[in-house]
Amino acid sequence: MAQLKIRAGVVTGSALVELLDYCKEERCAMPAVNVIGSSSINATLLAAKEAQSPIIIQFSNGGAHFNAGKALNNSNQQAAIAGSVAGALHIRKLAPLYGVAVILHTDHCARKLLPWVEGLIAENEAYYESYREPLFSTHMLDLSEDPLEDNLKTSAQFLERMAKVELGLEMELGVTGGEEDAVDNTEIDNARLYTQPEEVLAAYDALQGKGFFTVAAAFGNTHGVYKPGNVILTPKILKNSQALVHKERAPNQEKPLYLVFHGGSGSEKRDIHEALGYGVIKFNIDTDTQWAFTDPIKKYMDEHDDYLHSQIGNPEGDDKPNKKKIDPRAWLYLGEKNMQTRLAQAFEDLNTLGKFSLRSE
Repeated sequence: MAQLKIRAGVVTGSALVELLDYCKEERCAMPAVNVIGSSSINATLLAAKEAQSPIIIQFSNGGAHFNAGKALNNSNQQAAIAGSVAGALHIRKLAPLYGVAVILHTDHCARKLLPWVEGLIAENEAYYESYREPLFSTHMLDLSEDPLEDNLKTSAQFLERMAKVELGLEMELGVTGGEEDAVDNTEIDNARLYTQPEEVLAAYDALQGKGFFTVAAAFGNTHGVYKPGNVILTPKILKNSQALVHKERAPNQEKPLYLVFHGGSGSEKRDIHEALGYGVIKFNIDTDTQWAFTDPIKKYMDEHDDYLHSQIGNPEGDDKPNKKKIDPRAWLYLGEKNMQTRLAQAFEDLNTLGKFSLRSE
């Protein structure tokens, strides 16, 4: 298949569907990077520019709140909504300058956080009224801790509203283990880490025809990075889920589902490549990029420790200034560059290199 030509900027609506169809056909996926502010956003945009690939940039609820200001009152999710919108506008302004196509997304949203996504849908509706496209590309609802019937009912209700402004929905079946962004599933029943294909079929029945959606089906995924042997991934669950929906509902589509790989940090390449073959088009990566950002900053602080205890005075002299060493730009950029390096590896692992070219208009 020839390279897909994509336009720089935020990808929404039919262009998004075309992009994800291409990824399924080409057995490639885009890294989905959790960001918390301009430094992580810019590092992600730089990585996508260097890879000449589209990328998914996403805000968790906590990340959005942090982007607005951690000390800001978050009553009624007002800070998380504002931080999400501010981040989206930042990305919309810069993505064309980087020459990068971005899928703009929000990550896990449990039932108690639904007012956050409801507020964002209202923001999307207002943006659509002015620009004929939504502010974001997609939003996620993670109601996997609810009974399946409640999960599907709420997801369907949200999707019907979202589809009116060309927003896509990501929904989760089964629970991703580990801990991320104040959601702790470390003690979850192991059986809930593995979604059954029949549950995926039920989700397809509940959502098909109401709008565009992706499915984050659990196959042993865990947030965070753990020593070998602690996480047992079973990508065959994804294969069986696609096969069941194909057989029962979509005979003309071998892979009718758009699948999401949560808890991607620390995953073995063999598991990643197997999952790509089953229709995974989105690969969440957070812990690895957090460490990539922090590691060079820690080394900088250790290396320049004698210069970082005061504004004046260091081994070169008691009256020597430390301004160049204490300027946050000196070490924040090191974090950005190393995060970009880690994402370069992700693009290679996810088979996106050489698959895309930029469309001029």
